[in-house]
Amino acid sequence: MTEPTEVVLGPTRYGKAEVRLVHVARSGAEHTIRDLNVSVALCGDQADTHLSGDNTKVLTTDAQKNAVYALAKRHGVDAIEDFAQLLARHFLTTCPYISHARVAVDEYAWDRIPGAQSRHSFVRSGREVRTALVHADAAGDSSVVSGLKDLVVLNSTGSEFHGFFHDEFTTLAETGDRILATAVDARWRHLAGAGERDWDKSYAQARASLLTAFADTHSLSLQQTLYAMARRLVGRDEQIAEVRLALPNRHHFAVDLAPFGLTNENEVFYAADRPYGLIEGTVARAGAPPDPAAWD
Repeated sequence: MTEPTEVVLGPTRYGKAEVRLVHVARSGAEHTIRDLNVSVALCGDQADTHLSGDNTKVLTTDAQKNAVYALAKRHGVDAIEDFAQLLARHFLTTCPYISHARVAVDEYAWDRIPGAQSRHSFVRSGREVRTALVHADAAGDSSVVSGLKDLVVLNSTGSEFHGFFHDEFTTLAETGDRILATAVDARWRHLAGAGERDWDKSYAQARASLLTAFADTHSLSLQQTLYAMARRLVGRDEQIAEVRLALPNRHHFAVDLAPFGLTNENEVFYAADRPYGLIEGTVARAGAPPDPAAWD
């Protein structure tokens, strides 16, 4: 088999993925922990390394990893959106052959151990993972997408599902009272120019909006709940341009207890982990300019 005689190198990027960083801010007896997973991807004048193996213009992925640690020491680690922007600016100003930087950060929460005499003892929180994604280029343009994943929520009532289309394979019974549970994966894009935000405050407000909308919505479908959650988030923060949600339906099926002479009035359930329905959707602020590249 012969190779094609004419091919063209398409878009490329490279970087260091999943750099694990734990930063301890030591201020007297009370310490603060930031536990991060950082991934860097860079684009630019990198054709030579692909076409001929000439690495002159390559900023090594090892140097990218080292920058994560060194900048954490130099500047500390506050909100992950700020740290991601700091890293992106660093790579754009360090290597003249880089024209675009993508930095994604996941944060794992730690809580202080309640009742402990020390202020430097922590327990890993079972809460969601906080996320941030920053794109920046040499021209000064940038975008920030905040988010969270694995935020597990459940309504034990206040959820219905009926009136759906029936085909020859439909066996699901319609219901006027069911458990609604999901693990929220939410991302929200900030309007351009939001680089000086109080990111921790913004995140706390967004998380609260998602939770209250989930709790307050009498749901006729998980799709309806998704829209209510996204709409609440956009409505409560004028700097948010667009929200994307992915909600897996964590099905809870009432167990048939009739063989044991027992009734089950929505008290005993089997929690199925798979397969599951997956509901996804986007809600944007009217008039907000789209930015498809910000999410990648």
